[in-house]
Amino acid sequence: MSEHTGPTLLVVFVVALGVTALARRFSFSAPLVLVVLGLAMSFVPGVPTVPLDPDLVLFLVLPPLLYSAALESSTLRLRENLRRISQLAVGLVVFTTAVVGIAAWLLVPGLPLASALVLGAVVAPPDAVAAASIGRRLGLQRRIMTILEGESLLNDATALTLFRVLLAAAIAPTAVSTGATILGGLGEFALAAVGGVAIGAAAGWLLHRVRMMLDDGVLESSVGLLVPFAIYLLAEELHTSGVLAVVIAGLYLGHKATEAGYATRLQDQAVWKALDTLLEALVFALIGLQLRIVYDGLGADSLTIVLVSLALLAVTVLSRFAWVFPTIYLPRVLPRVRRRGPAVSWRVPFVISWAGMRGVVTLAAAFAIPHGIGGDPAMPGYNVVVFAAFVVTVGTLLLQGLTLPTLIRRLHVRDKGAQRDVLDEAAAKQAAAEAALTRLDDLTDEDTPQHVTEQLRTWARHRSNSAWERLGRPDEEIGEAPSVAFTRLRRAMLGAERETFVRFRDMGRIDEGILRDMLRELDYEEAMLDR
Repeated sequence: MSEHTGPTLLVVFVVALGVTALARRFSFSAPLVLVVLGLAMSFVPGVPTVPLDPDLVLFLVLPPLLYSAALESSTLRLRENLRRISQLAVGLVVFTTAVVGIAAWLLVPGLPLASALVLGAVVAPPDAVAAASIGRRLGLQRRIMTILEGESLLNDATALTLFRVLLAAAIAPTAVSTGATILGGLGEFALAAVGGVAIGAAAGWLLHRVRMMLDDGVLESSVGLLVPFAIYLLAEELHTSGVLAVVIAGLYLGHKATEAGYATRLQDQAVWKALDTLLEALVFALIGLQLRIVYDGLGADSLTIVLVSLALLAVTVLSRFAWVFPTIYLPRVLPRVRRRGPAVSWRVPFVISWAGMRGVVTLAAAFAIPHGIGGDPAMPGYNVVVFAAFVVTVGTLLLQGLTLPTLIRRLHVRDKGAQRDVLDEAAAKQAAAEAALTRLDDLTDEDTPQHVTEQLRTWARHRSNSAWERLGRPDEEIGEAPSVAFTRLRRAMLGAERETFVRFRDMGRIDEGILRDMLRELDYEEAMLDR
C-alpha cells in the first residue's frame, strides 16, 4: 500500500457515505448511484486511481458482509428452499463458467481455453446486495428474496474454488493433464465444501457457548466483530472454504441469537447495519473507480476487446435464463412432480433470472489473477479477462439494477402475504400476552401493589392489541387506534422527560454520566414503543 492510498481511501469512504445518504433520502438505489458516480469520476483529471486490492476485498470486506447477511437470514426458510438455492449456487455457477468460458474462447482470437474458463469462473457468482436492497424496498415476494439471498451466501464458495483450480491450469497448462485437473478440481471442491461446513458449524457452536459465558453485551458484540475474520482465516489456512465457514457460522449464531441478552441483540443489529453500510458504500464506489485502470491496460485492440466484452455481457445474462427456466419447468414432466402442486408463474423465474447482478467478488477475483509483475507467472490474456470481468460487473449492475424495480412492479411479484403476516403476528402476540398474564397471576399475591399489576396488565394488553388493530378498518374510518394513541402520547411524554434531563445537565444540577444513564432508560423504552 502506497503512502497516498490511506488518505485516498478515507476520501472515498467519506464521499461514498455522503452519496449513500443522499440516495436513501431520495429513495434511489445507493449501490447503483455509487457505481455511476465512480465511473464518472474515474476519468476526471486530478482524481487519483484507487486499485482494488483483492486481498482487501476477500479478507476484510467479503467475510463481514456474508456473516452479517447470514445472521439476518432465516435458517428455516433457507432449508425449505435448499434445492432451488443449490441449483443456483452450485449448478448455475458451473454452467455459467462453462458457457461464458467457451464463448470467450470462440470470440477472442488467441485466448487459451483455460484462461477463458477462468473468466467464466470470475463472472459466475452474482452479488445480491443490489438486488436485495431493491427487492426489500419494493416488497419482492418472500420466497424469491430467500432464494436470491441464499444463492448469494453460497455461490461465492463455488466460484472461488473453481477460480483457483482453473487459474492453476491456466498459468501452468503443461504441468498436469486435463483429466487430472478435473479430478483434482472435484476433490478440492469436495474438500473445501465439507471442510468449510464442518469448521463453520464447530466454530459457531463454540463461539455461541463462549458468548453465553461472557454475559456481557459489549464483550459479546466485540467478540462477534472478530468472528467472520477469524473463521475465514482459519478455514483458508486449512485449505477449505472460508466463505462457507463464515456463512455456516453466521447462520448458526443468528439462529441462536434468541438465547442472547436483549442488549447484545440491540447492539449487534446496530453495529452490523452500520458496518454493512460502510463496506457496501466503499466497494460499490471502488467498482466504478476501476474503469480507468482496466481501460489503460487494453492496448491497441481496445475497440475489439470492448465489443467482445459487451457480447460476453449478453452471454452472461442469457446463460442465467438458460439455466433457471429449465431447472424449474423440466422436472414437471415427471408425474410425481406435477402432483406436488401447480407450476409457478413464469414471472417468478423471470425475476430470478434478471436479478443476476455481479459485484465486488467478480472484480476481486479478476484483480487476483497474476499478470507477470514481481516475477509471478502471468496468465495468458490477463488484460482481456480483467476488462471483460469489469464490463460484465458494471453492465449487469446498471442494466439489470436500473430496470429491476420497473420489472418487479410490472410483473406484480410483490409479496401479497403482508395481511397473513399481520394475522400470524397478532395470534402470536395474543398467545404471548396470555402467557405473560398467567405468569403475572402466578407471581402476585395480596402484598403486591395493585397499581403495579394494573400497569403491567395494561402493557400486555397494549402489545396484544396492536397487531389486531392493524387488521381492522383503515384509520380514516375508525379514527386513531388505541395502541397508536398510546404510542404517540407516551413518545411525547418521553420527549418531555428527555428535555428536562438535558436542562438539568445544562444547569449543572446533574452530572453528564447521570444524564447518559437516564437517557439510556428512555431510549430503551422508546425502542420498545417502536417495536
